[in-house]
Amino acid sequence: MKWAFLPSLLLCPFLLSATVIPNSLFSDHVVLQRGITVPIWGTATSDESVTVTFAGQSVQTQAKDGKWMVKLKPLPVGGPYTLTIQGSNLVTISDVLVGDVWIASGQSNMERQLGPREGQKLIDNWEKERDAAHYPQIRQYALTKNYAPAPVQDTYHEWVVCSPETVPDFTAVGYFFARDLYENYKVPIGIILTAYGGSPAQNWMSREALEATPELKKLVEDYDKSLQYEPNTVSSLQKKMEPLWAKYRADSLQAVQEQKPLPKRPVQPYHMQQGYYVSGLYNGMLKPLIPFAIKGVIWYQGENNAHQAKLYQTMFPALIAQWRSEWQQGDFPFLFVQIAPFGMMPPEIREAQLISLKKTKNTAMVVTTDCGDAKDIHPTNKKPVGERLSRAAKALAYGEKLEYSGPIYESMQVKGDQIVLKFSHTGKGLASPDQPLKGFTIAGADQQFVPAQARIKGKTVIVSSDKVPNPVSIRYGWTQVPDVNLYNKEGLPASPFRTDMMDY
Repeated sequence: MKWAFLPSLLLCPFLLSATVIPNSLFSDHVVLQRGITVPIWGTATSDESVTVTFAGQSVQTQAKDGKWMVKLKPLPVGGPYTLTIQGSNLVTISDVLVGDVWIASGQSNMERQLGPREGQKLIDNWEKERDAAHYPQIRQYALTKNYAPAPVQDTYHEWVVCSPETVPDFTAVGYFFARDLYENYKVPIGIILTAYGGSPAQNWMSREALEATPELKKLVEDYDKSLQYEPNTVSSLQKKMEPLWAKYRADSLQAVQEQKPLPKRPVQPYHMQQGYYVSGLYNGMLKPLIPFAIKGVIWYQGENNAHQAKLYQTMFPALIAQWRSEWQQGDFPFLFVQIAPFGMMPPEIREAQLISLKKTKNTAMVVTTDCGDAKDIHPTNKKPVGERLSRAAKALAYGEKLEYSGPIYESMQVKGDQIVLKFSHTGKGLASPDQPLKGFTIAGADQQFVPAQARIKGKTVIVSSDKVPNPVSIRYGWTQVPDVNLYNKEGLPASPFRTDMMDY
C-alpha cells in the first residue's frame, strides 16, 4: 500500500491530520467479495472529500465525524487490480483480487495453524502440504487475539499470499477448506481468521444480543456482579477455586472411566483486570470486520461450552442470528464443525450443535466422529474437516446438487421388538465401512440402555436387543468418544443422537 501527499500538504504541515486512511482490511493483496455490494471504509478529517476508484468504478463521499464509507457495485471475478483512495492524500492498494471471502472463526481447532505449534502434535502430513501450497490466489488476513472492553474500529493487520513460505501460519482447517474450493472453482479465496483458543461462544456475541435473549441475560448479570470484587478479593477467590478445580478434574476422570456424565464445572468469577470482558471477542475480533463483504462463515467452536450444553442450544443459534443481522447480507451460509471425540467432551454438546443445525436455516454441520483423538482435544487430522466444510459450501453457497452432510436422525418407529430409524441426508444410501454397525444402544421404558444389534435396510437402520423385548429409545454414539461406523455412501459420517431427549 502506497501513500502520496498532494503539494498543498507539503506546504501546510498542519494539514497532515487530514490524511485519508483506509481500514487495514483494505491493504495490498486483499480479496474483495464478488457478486454483491462491497463497502470500503476508513478515517479522515471531517468533511474531507474521499474518492475510491476500482475496476472502472469511481465513488465519492464526504467524511463525517472522522469516518467515511463508500459502496462499490457488485464486481465480477478478476484481478489483480489496483484500488486507489483519493483525499488530500492518495492511497494506492496493489494486487487486489475479486473472488470469495470467508470468515473462519471459533476457538483453538480453527486457530490451529498448519505448521508446528508448541505443546501440540503436528498436523498430519503438514510438511508435504506446506511444500505443495503454491496458491497465490488464496490469501489470509489473521487477527491477533484481543479481548476488548468496547468495540474496536481497526485491527491493523495485513493480507498474506499463500505460498510454501507463508502457509505454515495459515489456519489448517481454513487452508484445506480454501484450497478445495479453489481447486474446484479457480476463484480467488480470502480467509479472514478470527479465532481464539479456549473462547466460549458468548464472548463472540455483543452485550446487547446477550441481554436481548432471556436465557443468556444471566451471563451478563453474573459478569456485572463479579465487577464489584476488588483485585485482592478476586485473588482470594481464585485461591478458593484451586481445590474446586482439582476435585472437578478428579471427578471428571472417574466419570470418563465409568462412562458417566461429567460433573458440573466450577464457575470462576470474571474480572476486568483478568481481560475476560463480557463480549470481549465480539468487541475486539468481530466488530472490526463488519461490514466487510463476505460469502459466509466457517466455525469450529464448542469445547469451551461443553459444560453449558443445554444453554448452547439457545446460544449458538442466537450467535448466528446476530452475526447475520449485523452483516446485513441476509442468511449467508454458516458452516460449522461438530465437536470431535475426546475424553472430556460430553455427548450433550454434540447434541446441542445438532439441535442448532435443525433450528437454523442455511447452516451445515460437519461431523468428525472419525477425525478425533480420545486423548487430545486438538486432533491432528484437519484435512477432512476442511474438505467437508468445503463440500457443504459447494451445496449451500455455490448451488451444487450434491450430498453435503452425513445421515441426520429424523424419526423412529417401534415394530414389535425392533426400532426402525429414519434419516435425512442418506444420499445414495446408508453404508458402513466395516460391518456390523456399532455404537447403538437401546432401552425400554426403564431407560436402562444396553448395547444393541443394528443393521442397514435400504435407507433405514433396524435396531434391537434380546435383552429389551419392548424397546422405547435408541442412542447412537452417546459417549465422550463415540466408536461408530454409520455413513452414507458419499462417505460422510452420521451424527450421534438420542431419541429420548432427556433434560440435563
